[in-house]
Amino acid sequence: MRKRTWILIQSLIVAECYLVVAREIRVEEKADSTIPITTLAPPEGNTTFLDGTTWCVALAGVSKADLQNALDWACGVGKADCSAIQTGGDCFEPDTLLSHASFAFNNYYQQNGNSDIACNFGGTAILTKHNPSYGKCSYTAAGLSERSSAPPLSKRNPSLSGWKITGFLLVVYLRW
Repeated sequence: MRKRTWILIQSLIVAECYLVVAREIRVEEKADSTIPITTLAPPEGNTTFLDGTTWCVALAGVSKADLQNALDWACGVGKADCSAIQTGGDCFEPDTLLSHASFAFNNYYQQNGNSDIACNFGGTAILTKHNPSYGKCSYTAAGLSERSSAPPLSKRNPSLSGWKITGFLLVVYLRW
């Protein structure tokens, strides 16, 4: 009986160590991906999802300088796929800052969880329920096209893996 108790305690200690290490790795990953331009990055806080399908577009009436900075950030540091708004791309026309920014903002928004905080861009963007697609230019949206699904934020969930290991060890212990 003492041997079983000792094995259970060791198993729980190993599982706890794994969870602590996994949590630290997750924090380091987030720290490495921190965006240095805070004025254009989405604010931290609660993520609010709107009912139905939404797109993120550039806000008309903002300064061209702010809009250009936000577009540069989205296509650069933000890693939005801006190939469609390059010369010859399906969304190059109309060749306007507002149109190009809208496409880039939406691409970033769809890739980053379709949440209102991923549609900020320093106050130069707004969410809409109106599909901004036109002609050959297709704005992605969750569930509407092959490019629409956002990639997972993490390929694995360390804390979930830790609980699986703990559960496995508990089953082994109980059967032993």
